[in-house]
Amino acid sequence: MAESRLRTLSIDFAVQILNLIKFLKGQHETIVSNQIGRAGTSIGANIHEAQYAHGKPDFIAKLQIALKEAHETSYYLELLLKTNYIDETS
Repeated sequence: MAESRLRTLSIDFAVQILNLIKFLKGQHETIVSNQIGRAGTSIGANIHEAQYAHGKPDFIAKLQIALKEAHETSYYLELLLKTNYIDETS
């Protein structure tokens, strides 16, 4: 099966999230790092699951979950930015 651009991007994003978690845990930040880890890696997991959906409604549902996880991840990134754990160049 051909690799989709969305799958590739979601894996790359998950790698960046995991690297961010390593950094945050080095700063002794665990609450947000645990949350962003779950949400940020769940995006790709749902995109990957959608590839094996049981029909179009299941496919759409998986991608909607991925979108919700992306919005949640965005919230945690904004929170980390506003609390100076990260900056805009991170």
